[in-house]
Amino acid sequence: MASYVARRLAWLALALVGVSVLTFALGVLAPGDPAEVVVERRLNQPPPKELVDEERRRLGLDEPLVEQYVDWLGRAVRGDLGRSWLRDLRVSEVIRERMPRTAALAAAAAGLSVLIGVPLGVLSAAHRNSALDHLCRLGALVGASVPSYFAAYLLILAFAVEVRALPAFGFGTPAHLVLPAVTLALGPASTLARLTRSTVLEVLGEDYVRTARAKGLRSTAVFAHHALRNALVPILTVTGLSLGHLLAGAIVVETVFAWPGLGDLAVSAIKDRDYPLIQGFVLFSGLAYVLLNFAIDLSYGWADPRIRSERDR
Repeated sequence: MASYVARRLAWLALALVGVSVLTFALGVLAPGDPAEVVVERRLNQPPPKELVDEERRRLGLDEPLVEQYVDWLGRAVRGDLGRSWLRDLRVSEVIRERMPRTAALAAAAAGLSVLIGVPLGVLSAAHRNSALDHLCRLGALVGASVPSYFAAYLLILAFAVEVRALPAFGFGTPAHLVLPAVTLALGPASTLARLTRSTVLEVLGEDYVRTARAKGLRSTAVFAHHALRNALVPILTVTGLSLGHLLAGAIVVETVFAWPGLGDLAVSAIKDRDYPLIQGFVLFSGLAYVLLNFAIDLSYGWADPRIRSERDR
């Protein structure tokens, strides 16, 4: 097990280096001169070349790219992601302020997707080729096909305009969380439902499941202790990846519901060409994906004892 963790940590370090290179390249390859953008915002008019050159020296943009990358990476490791050009605040502070809101939204959406998708998948597999199975599969197909912005406007129309039971926009109370969380959960829940159905059906065909049934175990015990437990590895993978996607910032949903999270922050940073803030958002998103994948890899041993035995060899 220790050797497996050491190998995964090595891959984790390599992935983090790759994320840092891509994040830095995003700022380098972005159109326009960052120094010119900064000075132009400060003066509210086209800047003279002398001031632009001075700003380039101040920002270190006149140094070779390798030196710029090493300097940027050193500061990023210490938590210094630079300053937002528009807000004149540290990027790390801006992300730290917005991150809990996106984390709450992502956690709620991920929890809803599991609570909806996994039971639907198990129910569909337990009643294979029945009317209930076809209905669950149709619902999963619709949920995966409807764009997030369209689902968001439908939910706003139904529950905020017609019924007036939930607020449509803003942040501050648990009620504000309901509609954006449900909107975000539709896609992952549909994927989980289809994956759970196919994985459980595959497990139900195994010899040990037929043996358990031959011993007289009830169907609920067979599903809970044999089928679902052995189908957890792909379910954990999809759940972790969807959580990483949601935590990185659901841009469309946060924009529609005016949810002040990382997605809304990314949209405003892109419109304002605030490159340090864009780099900080991309770096945070990459870190979220990499660290969640690492946590999922470690959880496989708990879900499947066969993986634990292979790691210990």
